[in-house]
Amino acid sequence: MTAIEVGRICIKTAGREAGEKCVILDIVDKNFVEIVGVNVKNRRCNIKHLEPTEKKIEIESDNIEEIKKQLKKTIK
Repeated sequence: MTAIEVGRICIKTAGREAGEKCVILDIVDKNFVEIVGVNVKNRRCNIKHLEPTEKKIEIESDNIEEIKKQLKKTIK
């Protein structure tokens, strides 16, 4: 299992959104990924500020709203 990969559900550990669940959309470089979540804005995030979970979703489109719906179903 690769910890940091596209589709991996993570928990933010730093910042105002700490404790919120998010999903990795893209790997920017070795230190940053692009994330989005139900209560998390679409943004770059340092991987040191993320705690990966064992859950993963398949990202089929670039539609942020669809990804948020899929994440919401998975974390319930």
